[in-house]
Amino acid sequence: MPYQIYVVELSKRVFTENRKFREANLQFNGVLECLYVGMTSKTPKERFLQHKTAYRNKKGHKLSSNIVEKYGSYLRPSLYNHIGPIRTREEALKKEKALALELRRQRYAVWFN
Repeated sequence: MPYQIYVVELSKRVFTENRKFREANLQFNGVLECLYVGMTSKTPKERFLQHKTAYRNKKGHKLSSNIVEKYGSYLRPSLYNHIGPIRTREEALKKEKALALELRRQRYAVWFN
């Protein structure tokens, strides 16, 4: 099953209200946006909706990010469309991290798992 990387723009409130987010983004100067980078086997739109509705699997485990649920605004396809489908979960996790770190280097505030 192919995986996709996606990026969600977050409200800048996450930076002031979430200590862990703020501590992970010491490079952030408040100019650019706050972002969440994730990977999914669904479409980015489907996955975003799961985050916003606090999706739980059949066993009742929450499979959504609290940060996206509370602060997620919308998808940012211009930041991830250049990354095509990815064959394995391991490769997708590596690409998710690489994109998140690249966006941090560009001075975005970024959260990823």
